[in-house]
Amino acid sequence: MRLLADPDTVHVGLIGAGIGPSLSPALHEREARALGLAYRYTLVDLDVRGLGPADVGDLLAEARDAGLRGVNVTHPVKQRILPHLDALSPDAAAIGAVNTVVFDGDRSLGHNTDWSGFAAALRTGLPGAALGRVAVLGAGGAGAAAAHALLTAGAGAVDVLDVDGDRARELVARLDTTFGPGRAHAAAAAAIGDVLAAADGLVHATPTGMADHPGLPVPATVLHPRLWVAEIVYRPLRTALLEAAAGIGCPTLDGGLMAVHQAADALHLFTGLAPDTARMRRHLLELVGAPAQPTPREDHRAG
Repeated sequence: MRLLADPDTVHVGLIGAGIGPSLSPALHEREARALGLAYRYTLVDLDVRGLGPADVGDLLAEARDAGLRGVNVTHPVKQRILPHLDALSPDAAAIGAVNTVVFDGDRSLGHNTDWSGFAAALRTGLPGAALGRVAVLGAGGAGAAAAHALLTAGAGAVDVLDVDGDRARELVARLDTTFGPGRAHAAAAAAIGDVLAAADGLVHATPTGMADHPGLPVPATVLHPRLWVAEIVYRPLRTALLEAAAGIGCPTLDGGLMAVHQAADALHLFTGLAPDTARMRRHLLELVGAPAQPTPREDHRAG
C-alpha cells in the first residue's frame, strides 16, 4: 500500500521492522488532537512490506513524494538511513544515528530526539542524580543517545559496555571526538560487577527485559543501593531490572519518560508546536495500562 498524504492533515510516519505494537501512533495522535491538529501517524513496517533495511532510501523518498511532513525511524534503520539524508543536526551527526526526519521541500533533515528525550527524562525523573561516573550497558542507537545525553549533562565519566567489544570501542571513539578524550571508556560486558562497584548510575540500553526478551541484563548481585538505575525499555514499564533495583533501595527511572520526551521533541519538529509532556505521560500510562504516577516537577512543554 502506497502512502498518500491529505493536504489538510499533518501526516507523518514511522519506518522500521516489526513495529506493529508501537505506541507512537496513539501517543502522537492523542497529543496532536489535544493541540487542535488534524494529524495522522502511519506505520511503514519493513516486515509487512516484505522489505529489508537496504530499502529505507526508497521508503524515505516515497514518504517525501507523498507529501508527508516527516518520519520517525527505528530499528534497524537508524544508521542505514544516514546516506539518504540531505543534512543532519549536529547531535544526530555526533551520535551517528537518526530517529526523526523532517522534510523541507525536496530536502530531508535528520535529527535525533532519543538523546534529548533521555536527557529530559533523567532531569525530570531523577533530579539531582549523581553523574560522577555512569555505566551505559548497550552501545547501539539507544546506548549512544544515552551516553551523548549524559556527557552533555556534565557526567564526569561514562563507561560503555557491550557484548560486542568493537561496537563499544567505536561508540567511545565517537564520544571522544565530540566531548574530548578521557571522559568515555569501553569496558567488557563481563566486567559489569567491577564497573558498577565504582559507578553512580546505570543506564540499561539493550532489549533484555522487554516482553519478548524477559529477564535481567545483569546479575542482581552487582546492584547496590548507592546506584541509580535507568531503563530505556518501556514495555513493560517496570522491568525485572527496575524491580530488582528498587528492591534494594536504588532510585529508578523507567523508560516511559524517555519515550514521552523523544516523541514530544519529534512532534515539535514536525509541527512547530510545544507538546504538553505531562499530558503525554498520562497518555502513555493509559496506553500501557499502568497506574497514574506523580508528575515530575518541571515545565511540561517540550521544545
